[in-house]
Amino acid sequence: MNADAFLDRLDRARRAARSLATATTAQKNAALSAIAETIETNVPLVVEANALDLARGRESGMAEGLLDRLLLDESRLRGLASAVRDVIGLADPVGEVVRGSTLANGVQITQVRVPFGVVGAIYEARPNVTVDIAALALKSGNGAVLRGGTAAEHSNRVLVELIQRAITSVGLDGDAVQTVDEFGREGANRLMRARGYIDVLIPRGSAGLISTVVQESTVPVIETGSGIVHVFVDASADEEKAVAIVRNAKTHRPSVCNAAETLLVHRDAAERLLPRIARALADEQVVLWGDERARTLADDLRAADDHVWATEHLSLEMGVRVVDSLDEALAHIDRYSTHHTEAIVTEDYASAQRFLAEVDSAVVMVNASTRFTDGGEFGFGAEVGISTQKLHARGPMGLPELTSTKWLVRGSGQIR
Repeated sequence: MNADAFLDRLDRARRAARSLATATTAQKNAALSAIAETIETNVPLVVEANALDLARGRESGMAEGLLDRLLLDESRLRGLASAVRDVIGLADPVGEVVRGSTLANGVQITQVRVPFGVVGAIYEARPNVTVDIAALALKSGNGAVLRGGTAAEHSNRVLVELIQRAITSVGLDGDAVQTVDEFGREGANRLMRARGYIDVLIPRGSAGLISTVVQESTVPVIETGSGIVHVFVDASADEEKAVAIVRNAKTHRPSVCNAAETLLVHRDAAERLLPRIARALADEQVVLWGDERARTLADDLRAADDHVWATEHLSLEMGVRVVDSLDEALAHIDRYSTHHTEAIVTEDYASAQRFLAEVDSAVVMVNASTRFTDGGEFGFGAEVGISTQKLHARGPMGLPELTSTKWLVRGSGQIR
């Protein structure tokens, strides 16, 4: 690896970020508009590059769930362009006043939002993330250094080139967005140790990747997480709601982190609801792994063990367990959850309130599909990721989560 070339890439991003931090909202929005237009204009070019990544993925035996995440077709690219345009319509967080006051001596203090500087991202087989993070970093006044992994190397290279060209076309510094994919695994390792060049690092991907970044990085990390996501069908659950929510949460897009992986059913609703829910999932080709009681109530369930409850399948597989109470459901979630998203289906207000209060996850839902845990669905436009930590940011991360703050103090000669 050429260490000088690597550091030069990071240095260019840092210098560009300094100028971007003072860009006007109109300038940043113009750049975002140019990015969206450039993506739409170059759909065939991106699809061609993506086809090379998909072919290599299939040859290497990549799982179907990862192949789905890797795919960029015309529809998804136009969706990405639309998400970039959504970011244009969002409020610019830079300069927003968080709080302030005038002290007794007349000194005025104001806390305002400011960009981090340079945001680093390490992710795998998700070329959509290249566009999402670049757009959000740009609008929040940050540079971005991206390590998108070997699996999406062709797609990411073309996307970054298009993004740089679009930014430059409106008079801003295109060096604000960089990729270090060409430096391979060593590039990722150096990015984790690039303190002084990278202000914050965001990993997105498998539990193993996230754990590696959290444990080995000397750069501050915003931890995103894998999604062992639960849906609990309470005793009072409405049948139609339960079937629709569970089916959507599992099958709408099973390869993503907000897809449900475990279904918990209260024993008082199991005989009434579980057979129909299981049939609805089977109709969608879902393989179900059940505990002993679940297997007596529904057909074709395979025997589950602890491994099933602790697995993020990212595929058409799901664990099913019958529990005796809300307390037992809460205990199961507390043991196996990755603190991403959990949902309860219930018509009982007290149960709903307990679930909301006692489940310690980034997003907790009542009578809604877990697929709504998403920056776009939350109105953030694109998303940086879904944070499962408790410091600074938690849940879907949008523009404010890519800012820090500083204090502005204005006096008229006061001394202490």
